[in-house]
Amino acid sequence: MDSLARELRALPPSCGPVRLIAVDGHAGSGKSTFARHLAEALGGAPVLHLDDVASHAGLFDWTDRFREQVLAPLAAGRAAHWEPYDWVERRFGPPRVQEPVELLLIEGVGAGRRALRPYLAGLLWMETPRADSWERGRRRDGSALAGFWDGWERAEAEHFARDPSRPFADTLVRQSGTGYEWTSGAGATAETTASVTERHGLPPV
Repeated sequence: MDSLARELRALPPSCGPVRLIAVDGHAGSGKSTFARHLAEALGGAPVLHLDDVASHAGLFDWTDRFREQVLAPLAAGRAAHWEPYDWVERRFGPPRVQEPVELLLIEGVGAGRRALRPYLAGLLWMETPRADSWERGRRRDGSALAGFWDGWERAEAEHFARDPSRPFADTLVRQSGTGYEWTSGAGATAETTASVTERHGLPPV
């Protein structure tokens, strides 16, 4: 992980003084765990989870709010303020503050979307197949959230069909039995130029 951390630290600032690094991938692909390990390798870099930005009413319709509350302030060298969403209470909670830092990780489905890419210093994609990711996510969340997952799967597939992230990734990350492997640079996505979601189409309603 140290070599990847060095690569990311060497990138130029992308959002004001901040190097904004996105970790994207399908739900259940291991983004949160990987981001936590990467943050540790980066000396405790902060991680902004997009689960705190999305909501039941806007699973993917949060770009404007994210730009206004997070991107615009950081780009101006000011602190970002956003209200994290409580998925149990179904409401936004007290504001959180993120001061401009050298490097900030953004983790979540859609972190590499078109509207955010101009602000990113780097985009990492978790190279876990969609079906495997969703199966793992369903096992993790249990039967109580089966209904939510039914709706989520279609919403995620529709999002990536319109706005794929993988073709624009700088680094592909694969989880192995001994840790993580990654491919960085211009050849990272050379093997497959279309996103996994686009290749498999949308799941049935």
